[in-house]
Amino acid sequence: MISPDLKIAIAESSLILRLGMEAVLHQLTGLRIQVTEVGEGESLAESLHICHPDVLLVNPVMIGGSVGIKQLKNECDALHLKYVALLSVQVPAEMLRLYDEQISIYDTPDAIKQKLDVLCNEMSSEDGADDEQQTLSSREKEIVVCVVKGMTNREIADKLFLSTHTVITHRRNIARKLQIHSASGLTIYAIVNKLVDLSEISVNGEK
Repeated sequence: MISPDLKIAIAESSLILRLGMEAVLHQLTGLRIQVTEVGEGESLAESLHICHPDVLLVNPVMIGGSVGIKQLKNECDALHLKYVALLSVQVPAEMLRLYDEQISIYDTPDAIKQKLDVLCNEMSSEDGADDEQQTLSSREKEIVVCVVKGMTNREIADKLFLSTHTVITHRRNIARKLQIHSASGLTIYAIVNKLVDLSEISVNGEK
């Protein structure tokens, strides 16, 4: 079931594009949308922590391409955001692979609403999955997978673009939430909850 309320942050340096997109969003039927505008990439993470949106509609160029979106996801991991690329010009496909969806300024209102409906349904499904998996965040699930594969804290930090201290903190939170304090216990949890395939474990065990 789609929530009638959706909080969207629009991060775009062009005032005309921000206002235009906001006007289109408010015209969409079936959703009550609250919009926050962000005009500067430097203050984006801080703004997101203040307004707690469900969806971030952001110009990929504004935040520095692939590197920028990786850094932003690390800084805003706890917010459980959906990241949508707002496209006004053509950008390389590599720059878009970390986004959940893409919306072009040439999309019709119906197309935009359809994409938002899909995102809303995904968020509802993820909320249910979080309940089933003891409310682990997406980042914590990634770290569980890394631990199960035998990676060290340093290796996990390098892979996920985090500090070692942040990885250790996540691992403490995982242990607290799941009440699992061993790698073997996490392995069973990861297999049962389909975070890893059994073949990945056997391959790792042969190394």
